[in-house]
Amino acid sequence: MEKYLIDSNIISGFFSEKYSEKSMHLISEIIGKVPVIPVITKIEAFSWVNSDKGKEMIVREFINDSKILNLSEDIISYCIKLRRSRKIKTPDAIIAATAIVNGMTLISNDSEFSKIKELKVFSPN
Repeated sequence: MEKYLIDSNIISGFFSEKYSEKSMHLISEIIGKVPVIPVITKIEAFSWVNSDKGKEMIVREFINDSKILNLSEDIISYCIKLRRSRKIKTPDAIIAATAIVNGMTLISNDSEFSKIKELKVFSPN
């Protein structure tokens, strides 16, 4: 069974219902289990300030219900490898390394991830 890692841009897009019905259904199925996110996504999501406190609470509940993958020595090493081999921002390198090390498909709308050959990416539309 496919394992998925969820990027922060997917969280905001999902709760704003901006994807196709098919993509919303797939993401809903993934979220309906135990969503898995990298620690950087938790940091980013908890940093968002939203005037709609209801939406902010939904995102906080989502993060609290998620399995958080923290930085391990393997993720750190792979992150360094990615940063040394290409121009990539540190948060994106952490996300990519987390997915690769854990054998997961990354769900993201960030087109930069498609340049990393060893990373499996699903980009909803």
